[in-house]
Amino acid sequence: MDSCISIHDIGFVRLVDTMGDDMAVVRAARVSYGEESKGDDADQKLINFMMSHNHGTPFEHINFTFHIKCPIFVARQWFRHRIGSFNEISLRYTEYEEQIWRPDAWRMNNQINKQSSGEGNFSEKEIECLNGEYDNAMDAAVITYNGLLERGVAREQARAVLPMAAYTEFYWTVNARSLFNFLKLRMADSAQKEIQDYAIAVYELAQPVAPWAFKAWESL
Repeated sequence: MDSCISIHDIGFVRLVDTMGDDMAVVRAARVSYGEESKGDDADQKLINFMMSHNHGTPFEHINFTFHIKCPIFVARQWFRHRIGSFNEISLRYTEYEEQIWRPDAWRMNNQINKQSSGEGNFSEKEIECLNGEYDNAMDAAVITYNGLLERGVAREQARAVLPMAAYTEFYWTVNARSLFNFLKLRMADSAQKEIQDYAIAVYELAQPVAPWAFKAWESL
């Protein structure tokens, strides 16, 4: 198993491993009675019942491992979802490869919800100016980083000048119960668009593994 969806040209989400499926949920739920499957119809009804009544622990028996490449500012939002295991590439041990996220379009702050953004109303001249200032800042950070390394500065110190737009990579192992919580929050309209794009990719890769469980979650 190795399915991958590209995001923002440089980034990606890869589903590299899974353990369990819909039947893992059914077996976990029925173990109290010493039973397993009762047929597709009964098993799917059981999953729907557990999801609708918030019986969450059986869904913890489905696990996913993803390999993610995303901008640091997206990863920092991701890592707030603490019910899961993360291992991230370390710029103490590896030199940074010049890969910078650049926005496709500039947005403005949402005047109602201060935590979100909305469509930008910038003129072509303003967009050109914003792009230029952004690129100059990114280029300066990378040039400074490389210059520090060339002068012998340790990687663990030189990395401090890199911007939040620099790309990072990590592995994320998460159970289905926690994955549903992640998707609920990060696919929402109020989430930042960039992490929404990643969450949608996570959903598209995970859903075929346990279609009954995902259908039950979607029906909430």
